[in-house]
Amino acid sequence: MKILDRYIVGKFLSTFFLTIALILMIAVVFDISEKLEDFVSKGASMREILLQHYANFLVYYGNLFSSMIVFIATIFFTSRMTARSEIVAILTGGVSFNRLLWPYFIASTLIMTISMLLGHFVIPKTNVQRLAFEWKYILNKNVDRFQNIHKQILPEHIIFLESYNSERQSGLYFSYEHFEGRELKARMQADFIRYDSIHKRWRLDNAVIRTLDGDRETLRTYKKLDTALALQPEDLSTLVYRAEMMTTPELLRFIELEKQRGSETVDYFELERYKRTAWPISTYILVLIALSLSSRKTRGGLGLNIALGLALCVSYIFFMQISTTFATKGDFPPLIAVWIPNFCFAILALYLYVRAPK
Repeated sequence: MKILDRYIVGKFLSTFFLTIALILMIAVVFDISEKLEDFVSKGASMREILLQHYANFLVYYGNLFSSMIVFIATIFFTSRMTARSEIVAILTGGVSFNRLLWPYFIASTLIMTISMLLGHFVIPKTNVQRLAFEWKYILNKNVDRFQNIHKQILPEHIIFLESYNSERQSGLYFSYEHFEGRELKARMQADFIRYDSIHKRWRLDNAVIRTLDGDRETLRTYKKLDTALALQPEDLSTLVYRAEMMTTPELLRFIELEKQRGSETVDYFELERYKRTAWPISTYILVLIALSLSSRKTRGGLGLNIALGLALCVSYIFFMQISTTFATKGDFPPLIAVWIPNFCFAILALYLYVRAPK
């Protein structure tokens, strides 16, 4: 690595880590001011707040916004180099713009690789503690009660629950139906269902099992019934953030299982899967945009470049939110929804790259 490369990589990484530290400090201050009352009223200890919540909070949000922070940091230090005529001196000294990209590419690759590894393997594990803390001390406990659950747990096996309490692992008015094609073959109903975590079985109260075999119908009733079902308590309280607690190999297995069950929440998990790759890859695109913008001397200088950079950041996040909404609320494929902002901004990056001073 030449002196120029070391100089730019050093500037890149130092500005990035300083920027991310400042932004996360501001985020922590706002988070504390918002949640302090919950911490005090619900008796959270200082150790839990620092180690279980904020340690994992910093890792999660630092990685989530790393590509955006890289973008802002690149615009900041490159604009300063341009203002001091360092970029002009480098280009007029015989270094091509393509060669100038190399140290940016090296630093971006380092940050992208760390972000990818964190997103796929590390952060899902730290999210377990962070989300458990939020569930215990911050979230409204009414969200642990689910209404009118209707889902397929196996091909042609459908369950229904009028209500379910995930904290107690129990529900009211349970129904289990088994079909062959469009023909109902058996139905099991119960007034109350509860999971026995010791024996790994479900206990049903006032159960009725109806079996159909052609024109013949069999009816059996039970005051109490213990039975094993292809159903786990977490399957009845599937929250979107559950995807955030799975490493990518675990998430892939879960998605396949949910597809077999015909679950309606598959798109949420698919989006999480693709975001873990698309967001880190966007680092390259955003850095190319930042370098192309800030390597040109403008009348507004550093302030104009930062303002333009923030506008592009907001546009990227807004674009991502729109495409995500189409995927979850409509029929838009999750893969396209996640990657289309990168594709569109890549076109913008190439346009700015062509227009950049050479």
